[in-house]
Amino acid sequence: MEIIIKPIGYVKSELKTSSFQEDVPIHIKKEKSRLKYHKIKNTISELVIDIQYEDMLDGVETFSHIIVIYWPHLLSDEQKKLRKVHPMGRKDLPEQGIFATRSPARPNSILISSVELLERKKNILKVKGLEALDGSPILDIKTVIQINDDIENPTFPDWVYQIQKDLRKEN
Repeated sequence: MEIIIKPIGYVKSELKTSSFQEDVPIHIKKEKSRLKYHKIKNTISELVIDIQYEDMLDGVETFSHIIVIYWPHLLSDEQKKLRKVHPMGRKDLPEQGIFATRSPARPNSILISSVELLERKKNILKVKGLEALDGSPILDIKTVIQINDDIENPTFPDWVYQIQKDLRKEN
């Protein structure tokens, strides 16, 4: 079966290059990951939605957060063949299967991010915290509805807690 997905728009962002790198010392990678995390959480991007879909955005501005589904257009075919990775490229963390991570390297490189919606102007949504690179095709947008998306008592592996701890460290 073949599935054809057509973009509904594209991302305008100051993020121009991927940080997909393996051969960086762990102490540097931890620091770069932390700095990148803080930069991304504060990055303001625009979602430029094709004008033909503008009326489909009606009401979205009443939500504080949306989920952006996008395609990592600069990912190489070789990267899409990876089957296991160290989360965030950190070799101090155990290697995991691609489907156990948020790595963009996957057979169908569909990525999602929950972001803060700052404003809507016609067919353009201004958001905060999107990791997508400039020019990334947008596949869909969904609203965050806590009633539907809230999971009571979720569990995570230890490496997720380690990443969160490292990302939250203050200088």
